[in-house]
Amino acid sequence: MRITADILIVGTGVAGLYAALNLPDKYKVILITKSQADESDSFLAQGGICMLRSDDDYKSYFEDTMRAGHYENNPVSVEIMIRSSQSVISDLMTYGVNFARNEDGSLKFTKEGAHSVPRICFHEDVTGKEITSHLLAAAKARKNIEMIEHMKMVDIITSGNRCTGIVAQDAENNMVEIDALFTILATGGIGGLYHNSTNYPHLTADSIAIAMKHGIELENLDYVQIHPTTLYSHTKGRRFLISESVRGEGAVLLDANKNRFVDELQPRDVVSKAIWKQMHKDNMPHVWLSTAKIPKDIIMSHFPNIYEHCLQKGFDITKECIPVVPAQHYFMGGIKVDTTSKTSMDCLYAAGETACNGVHGKNRLASNSLLESLVFAKRAAQRIADDFDKYTPVTPEIDPESYRDSDRDYVKTVRDEIERIEKSHE
Repeated sequence: MRITADILIVGTGVAGLYAALNLPDKYKVILITKSQADESDSFLAQGGICMLRSDDDYKSYFEDTMRAGHYENNPVSVEIMIRSSQSVISDLMTYGVNFARNEDGSLKFTKEGAHSVPRICFHEDVTGKEITSHLLAAAKARKNIEMIEHMKMVDIITSGNRCTGIVAQDAENNMVEIDALFTILATGGIGGLYHNSTNYPHLTADSIAIAMKHGIELENLDYVQIHPTTLYSHTKGRRFLISESVRGEGAVLLDANKNRFVDELQPRDVVSKAIWKQMHKDNMPHVWLSTAKIPKDIIMSHFPNIYEHCLQKGFDITKECIPVVPAQHYFMGGIKVDTTSKTSMDCLYAAGETACNGVHGKNRLASNSLLESLVFAKRAAQRIADDFDKYTPVTPEIDPESYRDSDRDYVKTVRDEIERIEKSHE
């Protein structure tokens, strides 16, 4: 089977969707996803999305991002992200995204760990779902955009140092060749490589493995962020995230004796290490999170979904502490890209969590992920539109059937490489 597109996008999270929406509608765009279109980690983001509140906030926002990233961030990428934030938020609202408002109608901001001031736009505790669902609806309404679910990328097709499309496997296990002038990889994170993660388990670093296979430049594969607070559970599966906004509103972390042991608003890696240390000291599989300092009306209005989920698990966060434990959450490394999201291979772009443009450095500042994904997905779309007429289609002769089962060891390959790099730094 063979499919042809002008631009192919692998992934239907905010990066993939926003890239598609920012491409001229004269181009045929195909989006594919290995699961359902609404099963991306973008839908799971709870806390919010950062925005530069004013020019007076720029220096502080820049420093907060750099400090959280241990000053290993690319300052050019950080500036681009921050300077683009107001236009992105404005654009999202044109798609119908409903951010929380003050009584006077102005945007309401919250604060999370390592932020100097409140600068995070939010919608209850389901900001990711609010943003992504509106972008998904907009993409489905575009006549030039086709969306194919349950289509798994197996490999990219190349001609020299140029990507000409991909080979994929559909829901009926047919091998499919998808030819495209440009390809954008927006496949999300690496949570499927871990036993404890806030990510969907089908996010198994497919793009990273394919990039490794083809010698495409990668960067900082060992920069894996652990989120300090996920709801502790005896069962296997994706861990439920307790948003950093909860701590931003006043929740505190307590040890086995219900004593506070850390400043909860430090960067995530610092708080996670403190929790692991306390768990070891107490010989406990979790610590406690207390929301006693947060008024009940704030909990019910800002965190209704967290409240309901915890209640279903037997914990009323308005009355009692809940057990929390760190879990793999975000990937700061990935496919190395420039400030327009172009990879080291011609006609191949990467955006979102699978890409590394240097914004996050060694540790991501809370609520920068959605913003970074959107900003650099749009820049990829703009670069592709600018360069589109510079290329003519190339379709190497391949046999899609020869790619069957070729991705069998992808998960192990990436996991082994991450562990190798981590050990080399010990």
